[in-house]
Amino acid sequence: MSQEGHFLDSAAGQMKSDVKEKKSRSRVGVIATGLLGGALVALYAVAAPFVAPALRKYCLPFVPATTAQVENVLRVLRARSGTLVDIGSGDGRIVIAAAKHGFQASGFELNPWLVWYSRYMAMREGVHHSTSFHISDLWKVSFAQYSNVVIFGVPQMMDQLELKLASELPGTAKVVACRFPFPTWVPEHSAGEGIDTVWVYDAKTFKTHLQHGMSRRTMRGAGPPQ
Repeated sequence: MSQEGHFLDSAAGQMKSDVKEKKSRSRVGVIATGLLGGALVALYAVAAPFVAPALRKYCLPFVPATTAQVENVLRVLRARSGTLVDIGSGDGRIVIAAAKHGFQASGFELNPWLVWYSRYMAMREGVHHSTSFHISDLWKVSFAQYSNVVIFGVPQMMDQLELKLASELPGTAKVVACRFPFPTWVPEHSAGEGIDTVWVYDAKTFKTHLQHGMSRRTMRGAGPPQ
């Protein structure tokens, strides 16, 4: 075979090798892109329920209730019974503990992962028949059916929550605020110390104050007789 023939065979072999290498690199690139895309989608699916609530006007960060806080809530409600709701129920520990003490307990929480976890824990603890957990915004829910309310709020939302609960709850209801008290309501009593403090409010009292406040505003708005 001539030198020219050897050269052509060598060049053809090199071209085939280059094509195979390019195809191999292309496949690796496609696989890597797919894996990266899948990882980003999975990360978004996990992170979105935690990030989305923080984008709302009032953020209820998930901070698990301490054992002392749970005990204090149950202590101040020990003479109570009936329905109970935990607003911002997190991992469900207040709802589950209340159900174990005879309450028909519900929790409202924006984070679906926490709601699913709460349902699992209620099943595991054997109280799933006396508990319910809902993925919902507290401002879009009426709490009129509940006679006991527990709230782990933040200071920025407590004044508006006062108005909502005062307008919705029955006069026989009790409200327990954890970590932060309500700004204008006067508590009946409190239990615990520091971050474990809980404050108890009587609906009859704060509903009366709301009605008096509305009456005074109505009288001021009416003005002097003509």
